[in-house]
Amino acid sequence: MQLSPAHHDERLTAPRSWWAIAVLIGLACALMLLPLGTLPLLAGLVGGTALAGMLVSSYGSARVRVVGGALAAGEARIPVAALGEPEVLDAEEARAWRTHKSDARAFMLLRSYVPTAVRIPITDPGDPTPYAYVSTREPQALAKAIRSAKG
Repeated sequence: MQLSPAHHDERLTAPRSWWAIAVLIGLACALMLLPLGTLPLLAGLVGGTALAGMLVSSYGSARVRVVGGALAAGEARIPVAALGEPEVLDAEEARAWRTHKSDARAFMLLRSYVPTAVRIPITDPGDPTPYAYVSTREPQALAKAIRSAKG
């Protein structure tokens, strides 16, 4: 599906290594139940892997979209009219805004496994949130979509 320039749709999925860790957690659960027999071992393997997989999936299911005149980042919906000029952050600058430059009042859709981000000032005078920090693998495309949606 081809999106217009004012649209952006991205899912921030967890890296493959996290899925491998989920499988290892299932193996660890199985080994803990090994002394109890084969059925508990299999239940531990299936149950532990399933629970760890659900945790990885829920954390990695964040979605970033610009659609319908709003930035939808995770559970937040921010009208583009309330947003300032988006700033594309490379890996080093994104790390700085996640750490020593960050403001506790800011909205942050932060995924540490995504190295780049976009920082967008919140211009609504009634909103105490100074900016939105949004992790994205496509920072240029997200910034372009926000600019296009603002008109």
